Amino acid sequence: MYDLLIVGAGPAGLTAAIYARRAEKSVLIVEKANFGGQMTFSPKIENYPGFTTISGSALADGMVEQALSQGASLELAEVTRVLPRGDRFTVETDSGVYEAKTVILATGAAHRTLGLPREEELVGAGVSYCAVCDGAFYKGQKVAMVGGGNSALQEAILLADLCEKVTVVQNLDFLTGEKKLADAVSSLPNVEILLGRVVTGLLGEDSLSGIEITETATGKKETLPVDGLFVAIGLKPENRAFADVAELDEVGYISSDERCLTSTPGLFTAGDCRTKSIRQISTAIADGATAALSACRYIDSL
Repeated sequence: MYDLLIVGAGPAGLTAAIYARRAEKSVLIVEKANFGGQMTFSPKIENYPGFTTISGSALADGMVEQALSQGASLELAEVTRVLPRGDRFTVETDSGVYEAKTVILATGAAHRTLGLPREEELVGAGVSYCAVCDGAFYKGQKVAMVGGGNSALQEAILLADLCEKVTVVQNLDFLTGEKKLADAVSSLPNVEILLGRVVTGLLGEDSLSGIEITETATGKKETLPVDGLFVAIGLKPENRAFADVAELDEVGYISSDERCLTSTPGLFTAGDCRTKSIRQISTAIADGATAALSACRYIDSL
C-alpha cells in the first residue's frame, strides 16, 4: 500500500514524487517507456529557468536522480487500469497490481504519426520520431523532417550538423516555430524548406528509400529520395485506459480543476495529459507540485 502512486515519469510525475516524498508520503512511480518523458527527445532546452542551455536528457536525468534521492520508488510497467476501491485505489499493470491511497495520472502525450500505410512497419527502418535518438544513424545521408513547429526546427538544426541534406516539409505556407529558430534553419546551407506540402507516401521495401510529397494547393505530386524521415507534428494524449475514472475532453485530455483533481475523489492529474492551454516543461512541473500537495492534503483528511 502506497500513499501515492504516480502514473508517468515525465517532469510532472517526477516533480510530484519529489514534493510528496518531502511531505513524508510513500511514493511509487510507474512508467511504461522512458524516465523523463518527452523532454528526453529535445536536443537543446533554452527556456527552462536556471539553465542558459541544457539537453532534455540531462535535465531528465537530474529530475530522476532527485526523485530517487528523496526515496521514491520506480517501476517500469504499463498501467492498464485504475480502480477506485472505497478510500483507496487498485492499480493494474502489465506486470503486477498495486494499491494506493491516491493516484496522480501524469501520462504525458505521445508523438503524432502521419497515418500512412506501412508507417509503423518502417519505424526503425527509415522512419523515426526522435532525431536525438536516431539522427546519428543517418550521418552523411539525406533526410526529411516533417513539421514546422519548434520541435521540428530544433531537430532539423541537429540533423543539419550530421546529414548531407535536410529537407523540411511543412503543410502550411509558413513555419509555425519561433522566429529565431525559423531564421536559424533558413540560414543553414544544407537545409531546404518545402512549404505548402504534405507527405502522402512512403517508398521502399525493407527500408525507406524515399517519400511522396503532395502540394496542398494544386495536388501535384513529386518524389523525394531520402534515407530517413523524421516526424515532429505534435503530440496526442494516451488516456483511454482511464476514461471510466477521469472525465476526458473531446480530444482525450483529462479534465481537472485548479487543484489538478479529476472527476474521481483522490484521483489527480498533472502535465501534458490534462486540459490546459500551455504545454511546457515549466507548466508540467507546476502541475506536479500542485497535484502532489493536493494529494497529500487528501491523504491527511482520510
